[in-house]
Amino acid sequence: MDLWQLKIFVTVVKEQSFSKASDIIHLSQPTVSSHIKELEKYFQCRLLDRLGKKTEPTRAGWILFDHAQKMLALKDTTESALQDFMGCTKGPLIIGGSTIPAGYVLPGLMGPFFKAFPDVSVRLVSGDTHQIIEDVKNGRVDLGVVGARTRDTAIAQETLLADEMKLIIPADHSWAHRSAIDFCELADEPFIAREPGSGTWQSISKTITEAGFDPKQLNVKMTMGSSISVIQGIVNKVGISILSTAAVADDIAAGRLAALSVNNLPLNRFFYLTLAKNRTQSPVCQKFITFAKQQLSKT
Repeated sequence: MDLWQLKIFVTVVKEQSFSKASDIIHLSQPTVSSHIKELEKYFQCRLLDRLGKKTEPTRAGWILFDHAQKMLALKDTTESALQDFMGCTKGPLIIGGSTIPAGYVLPGLMGPFFKAFPDVSVRLVSGDTHQIIEDVKNGRVDLGVVGARTRDTAIAQETLLADEMKLIIPADHSWAHRSAIDFCELADEPFIAREPGSGTWQSISKTITEAGFDPKQLNVKMTMGSSISVIQGIVNKVGISILSTAAVADDIAAGRLAALSVNNLPLNRFFYLTLAKNRTQSPVCQKFITFAKQQLSKT
């Protein structure tokens, strides 16, 4: 058994497929199968079952998967720690971001971060808040930035950045000349909602309820899976919605959209740095967290 074989095994489990794993790690499928057979011979038990098109671990496989992830993470942490000791911050970093942070907050940090740490490579993973939190908990990403809090006791969160949200409408909408409307007026307008796992939608629903209104009063005509889709829906007169102003700044500046407040509905929210409580952050991860906090405190 070696760490390379464990990495192959972990990749097969995560992808639930020998062929997908072979594409990711750039090996032929027979080579991947050969490495898995060697692991099974070493442990003298079956580790993976092929169930139709899916590959799933056996009970023994799940045990190995759990420990293999920890061993691979420890390897990366060890290498990063020694490089950091030698004065060279170097290595990979996987960051997960929900829609707005991944699209409009984190990319803005990358240029200055790479200038400060040129030997670091970053992979940015985008998903809804629920997905990113699960990725953090399961070690698929090193850290996450999401738009809603979680009650998961395996997760630690802290406020990273405030986010201004507004009711977004087409620039030629009859409300465009107004600065604010009453919540009851929304009942007469087609509304575009985000999917239930979206941090934006969780925040909106929570704020509406806490303000004494009922989210069911919204005339939801369509549900979309990304802010980009919602924005295009508003531009094309499908409906109106509540969005982060960061996501529509260019459209507002170009005169395609307008933003206004909803009376007695405080829509501002926060983005949260999200980490797994029981996982040790690598030196690269720690450097990014410190860097991000310093940069965003200036905004």
